Amino acid sequence: MTDLTQRRCVPCEGGVPTIHRAEAEEYLASLIDWELDGDSKTITKKVNGRTFMGAIEIVNRIAELAESEQHHPDLHLTGYRHLTIQLTTHAIGGLSENDFILAAKIDEILK
Repeated sequence: MTDLTQRRCVPCEGGVPTIHRAEAEEYLASLIDWELDGDSKTITKKVNGRTFMGAIEIVNRIAELAESEQHHPDLHLTGYRHLTIQLTTHAIGGLSENDFILAAKIDEILK
């Protein structure tokens, strides 16, 4: 599998088949601490920002990346420093390669 960080997200307006569980698990093998949900429609990563401002900095960096890739995660900040990042391709109601590309790039940000 090519290095996902070297790829770009492609616009998706629907009509693209979703990635099935076996393929999603292959992609996950190249990511750090992402989890696949039970129905294989979402991948999730939990991050501790250490402080509120640390978590906000992570959110801002992910937001910039998401805008440049035109693929946007759901970001949930709770307990003032706990960030949950969820990726799915809303237009198709499940996972696409874009989700794994963005996840790999988020992993790079978090290193």
